[in-house]
Amino acid sequence: MTRATAVRAVLAVAVLLVSVFITLTMSPRLGLDLQGGTRIVLQARDTATVEADRETTDRTLEVLRQRIDSLGVSEPTLTRSGEDRIIVELPDVQDPRQAAEVIGRTAQLTFHAVEGPGTDGPQEKSPDPESTTGPESTTDPDPQRLTLPDEQGRSLALGEPRLSGAGVEDASAAFDAQGGAGWTVSLEFRKGAGQDWKKLTGEAACHPAGDDRRRVAIVLDEKVISSPQVDPSVGCRAGLPSGATQITGSFSADEARDLALLIKGGALPVPVEIVEQRTVGPTLGAAAIDASAQAALIGAAATALFITVVYRLFGALAAVALGAYGVISYAALVALGVTLTLPGLAGFVLAIGMAVDANVLVFERAREECADRPKRSLRSALATGFQKAWSAVADSNATTLIAAGLLFFLGSGPVKGFGVTLAIGVLASMFSALVIARALTEIAANSRFVSDYRGVNGIGRPGAVRTWLVRKDPKLFRKPVRWLVVSAALVVVAVAGIVVRGVDLGVEFTGGRLVEYSTSRPVDVETARDSIAAAGFGDAEVTTAGDGDLSVRTGKLDNDGEHAVRAALAEEGGETTKVRDELIGPSLGDELRRNALIALGVAVAVQLAYLAVRFRWTFAVASVVAMVHDVVLVVGAFAWLGRPVDGIFLAALLTVIGYSVNDSVVVFDRVRELWGANRRTPLDTIARRAVLQTVPRTVNTGMGALFILAALAVLGGDSLADFALALLIGIVVGTWSSVFTAVPGALALERGAKAPPPPAPGKGKGTPRGKARSTRRDPLDNGARV
Repeated sequence: MTRATAVRAVLAVAVLLVSVFITLTMSPRLGLDLQGGTRIVLQARDTATVEADRETTDRTLEVLRQRIDSLGVSEPTLTRSGEDRIIVELPDVQDPRQAAEVIGRTAQLTFHAVEGPGTDGPQEKSPDPESTTGPESTTDPDPQRLTLPDEQGRSLALGEPRLSGAGVEDASAAFDAQGGAGWTVSLEFRKGAGQDWKKLTGEAACHPAGDDRRRVAIVLDEKVISSPQVDPSVGCRAGLPSGATQITGSFSADEARDLALLIKGGALPVPVEIVEQRTVGPTLGAAAIDASAQAALIGAAATALFITVVYRLFGALAAVALGAYGVISYAALVALGVTLTLPGLAGFVLAIGMAVDANVLVFERAREECADRPKRSLRSALATGFQKAWSAVADSNATTLIAAGLLFFLGSGPVKGFGVTLAIGVLASMFSALVIARALTEIAANSRFVSDYRGVNGIGRPGAVRTWLVRKDPKLFRKPVRWLVVSAALVVVAVAGIVVRGVDLGVEFTGGRLVEYSTSRPVDVETARDSIAAAGFGDAEVTTAGDGDLSVRTGKLDNDGEHAVRAALAEEGGETTKVRDELIGPSLGDELRRNALIALGVAVAVQLAYLAVRFRWTFAVASVVAMVHDVVLVVGAFAWLGRPVDGIFLAALLTVIGYSVNDSVVVFDRVRELWGANRRTPLDTIARRAVLQTVPRTVNTGMGALFILAALAVLGGDSLADFALALLIGIVVGTWSSVFTAVPGALALERGAKAPPPPAPGKGKGTPRGKARSTRRDPLDNGARV
């Protein structure tokens, strides 16, 4: 064992031990779509006097945190997103009406002196001096004074605000058993505000008992939430000290708690609007976890069996490294505190199938070394395989990391989680292939038995597919234009589907609400549609979802309306449970749709720039054309099938982009190598040879991903089936386009290009001419020696 092999083995063992420790001692952080609960996205809005910037949004978040903490929700999470958005996550909350009502209270909390009974009906100040008010609301001459109805509907004339909600230190509800006052609300004010409160109540105490002017009005959202009389025991100008203030009345327990919550929570510095609301039932998340676990086990077992059959002993060692990859990537997700969402879970499972890519590249190059020089030692062939495969491994993984980065920075909500897990999966797969698998295979290659019996090690002899292709030597690119015509015809069919059938944009991109229900008794779609229409929602779209569930989609539906829909379904189907609930505001829908197009455009531009730097411009353009071809075909297929296009589909589409470029990179990397080593050979011959040499890698890698995706499509249910379907279509068309679109496109572009062929591998500017000629033994020899 060499020193390098020993270092790799020690590093692999150390990382595995740490990963196993993390896996056994730490639990993953599950997103709401896996554990169940409600996620609300709030948009802060500017007012006439306050701008909704980062500072005011942070203060708004803290006020909301106090309000939500009072709801008793276990472990709520509130975070700011960007400059003016707040994300609220409420685990285990299935009915968000109370939370939305509490969150939605936005106006200033103020305390007023009551100047007497109001006149001419309820009056309130207009928010805009130039705006007009309705017939029941007139502008007071003094903009600081209001006329509002009290709790019983009696009109009160209120003085100017004397105290704001910012001065409230605490408000709590308690039951006064000794005094017999029942439920009361106790107030505590901050130091300066306490003096203002004492002065306000002292002035009110100067009026006789029963006089409206002895009352103090507490106003929220231009609504009097409480207007208590100052107790007769309080003397004129004496007032109530902060800690001794207690609001009494005929409160129930809930009314007292709600009043305390409103006073303590105070007002938000800026108004907020609910632009997104998602609710996931706990059963849906548990089912998704179980389905993904089953798919991962079945797909990983099928992938491990496949590479073991193809590469024998070395394939089995790669399967061991694949298992190590699963442990390492899972431990990294847990250790970094990544929130595991449903798309992220799918990305973790998908990365298992893609993790064999680097091993396949190395093993195929090692097979070539053994076939070209049969007397070469197994260890030397393996080392050269790792060396020659490095550029393809690096470039292909870089393109996938670019796609993952775009998902994280341009995606929204759970889609970001997919980008994170995909990136971690790529890095972990490179470690497992280049460190763990290499250490295992190098140790095995040192064995005389493994080295002598080449049918055992799996790389000592060329594969059956490669042997058959070399023997047949099909003239694939004698007329490359015909392949471009076929690809163009496929694009025309896809575009026809988009035009004729249309793209079924999900609620994320159109705005509206989508709710999925499960009923205890079967309910057919027509009956459900009639019941919902009778409840006043005739424009609702009702379809089936999952195993007998019902999906209801409407343009606009508030929480009370959703409750009415559920009640209507319960009359026909018995006990009705909300499985999933998505509400997207129209402004956010427009934004998400715009961001999706930006993400696709940026993906094309970034991949083009990267490939232009790493390869010839003709190769870069051809790869991007093939990538766009794949995107159009996947979208067209979903249009013909009538499947929804939503955020998870966008994640799948960006992954297809990375996979498509990945395949093209491997082919063009081989074209560059062969063309540089044999510069006088026609390019179409070089391209044909490169494609035939890389077909085994493309097929074997694709099979690994297909096993995983097939398992996800069958076992994942509705939540993952469309994701798996998009990727299945993308992998098939991506494999096709990397050979029959990208390569013919590059050949067509090269006919008009004037750039010389790439330099021969290992032949730099300072290399003596004679030495370069003597080391050039065959087209596949890059000069490396072990």
